[in-house]
Amino acid sequence: MEKKYADIIKLGTSALSDAMDRLGIPGQALGIKPVDRSFLVCGPAFTVHNMPCDIHGGSVGDYIDDVAEGQVICIDNAGRLDATVWGDILTWVAHQRGVAGTVIDGACRDTHLARELGYPVYSRSYSMRTGKDRVQVEAMNAIVNIGDARVAPGDLLRGDADGVVVLPHAHEDAILAAAEEIDAIEQQIRAAVAEGKTLAEARRHLGYHHLQARKS
Repeated sequence: MEKKYADIIKLGTSALSDAMDRLGIPGQALGIKPVDRSFLVCGPAFTVHNMPCDIHGGSVGDYIDDVAEGQVICIDNAGRLDATVWGDILTWVAHQRGVAGTVIDGACRDTHLARELGYPVYSRSYSMRTGKDRVQVEAMNAIVNIGDARVAPGDLLRGDADGVVVLPHAHEDAILAAAEEIDAIEQQIRAAVAEGKTLAEARRHLGYHHLQARKS
């Protein structure tokens, strides 16, 4: 893993989200949650855009053969909850090939295997109803929408128990620097309280209430 990714995975999505607010960079994937709250994911996006099937029907998963080790599969299924686009075979293959995880604006199924293998899956929901002949892959490595966050191929995704943030590739360094500063100040606040200061005093002294304020 690149050092940058190793540094980012040490940070929670909350610190990254605050950093993005400070920098005026959108990227919080709202409504996208982990199938298991122990899951963590970090890696560059391999994007998939789905659409409703035409009269011939279509596939929801053959793209897996094109995904590289360490990438995060991002599937834009327009938030649909009535047609799953990820299941046990895809989970097993992705896990075998070292894919970092899967993030879906829509629904998945066969969640037991993701938990058993420790393969991170994030989605809006899950059910048993297949997407076969309901939706099909329309495009790969195109810009997609995940939880109202724009995801371009190669953008960095970071997920934890609170959800997923999307770090645009061009702004990774700035977001990382701001998030590390925010995280360090929050640790200083905890230390100050442990030494006897009130929380109000520690927050005021260290500028807590302005940590995520937009900076020009």
